[in-house]
Amino acid sequence: MRRARLHLATCTALLAVAVGGCGLAGDPDPAAGTPAPATSAGTPATDGTAAEPTPSATPSPSATPEGPRRTTLAFAGDVHFANQVADVLDDPRTGLAELRPYLAPADLAMVNLETAITTRGREMPKQFHFRAPATAFDALAAAGVDVVTLANNHAVDYGEVGLRDTLAAREKAPIPAVGLGRDAADAYAPAILDVDGAKVAVLGATQVPDWTLATWPARSDRAGVAAASDPARLAAAVRAARKKADVVVVYLHWGTDYTTCPNALQKRTARALADAGADVVVGAHAHRVQGAGWLGDTYVSYGLGNFVWWRRNSVADATTGVLTLGVEGRRVVSARWTPMLVSADGVPRVPDRATSKRMRRAWDAARGCTGLAARPGG
Repeated sequence: MRRARLHLATCTALLAVAVGGCGLAGDPDPAAGTPAPATSAGTPATDGTAAEPTPSATPSPSATPEGPRRTTLAFAGDVHFANQVADVLDDPRTGLAELRPYLAPADLAMVNLETAITTRGREMPKQFHFRAPATAFDALAAAGVDVVTLANNHAVDYGEVGLRDTLAAREKAPIPAVGLGRDAADAYAPAILDVDGAKVAVLGATQVPDWTLATWPARSDRAGVAAASDPARLAAAVRAARKKADVVVVYLHWGTDYTTCPNALQKRTARALADAGADVVVGAHAHRVQGAGWLGDTYVSYGLGNFVWWRRNSVADATTGVLTLGVEGRRVVSARWTPMLVSADGVPRVPDRATSKRMRRAWDAARGCTGLAARPGG
């Protein structure tokens, strides 16, 4: 297995659909025919239809005599450690170990870490407040995550004190974090990770119009989140990253709460980033799985849903999964969705085979309102 390694130049910069037809009568029965974890072995369907997970944990070779190197990228949605999910951090080495088979086989795996990393500060004038100790980074790294974004509407839930703590924790974390910085240059800087010689640039930004974005956007002289209310600044960062990397990934916190279709700003932003040279654009925030597909040669996933999450008021709230992309050169040539449901303890798990099949069909159907294509170049 090839794992991503942080490029030293970037380390310096960092430091300066709702699903119908399946009920939620309770947590999935572990004995009810749970499929084997998805891995990078095998070739997923290029039309976005998820292939059946294979039992092998052996990743595909980095290259074949017939074609370029294949890189696998895995993405999942929003993660925090609030309420009952805090128990995960009792032992960060094992708290999320059952997610490792779905994330670690990829060459690079990424989630949105939606919390301030602090034990201090006071609650800001918002409805919900999330915070966690720095061991949150350790738990995610142990689960197979290689990089996180902190660009979201909960990164500064505990004010300036919490923001300072989060930035300090980021510097000591075992994995890089993007989308939050000591100034704008830092917040918009990509993490550039080396995947078997291929450089993958990862950027993060938020465009959720709430207190955080209004109060704490990163500026030239002040810490904060990378803002994408106007995608022009983020597009410029993508163009700069394009000159340094073989593959450019952007993870956005965007969309309208509890909707299954992307809004107009999401679509406009995806187009701007694709035009700027992004190869992959993914995101979360809406507490719903939204559609995915190709925008020309750029792969876009509008909503990955909740992932490790404390609240699940409905099947739609609990619907989540892991998106695994196969990339050859710059081109995303395959996409596989491994459906999961958030359980009562806040950890997502693969449901029984019949439910998984229904969820995959719903995943494909969600593309209908996105304007995205089922194949590259569409």
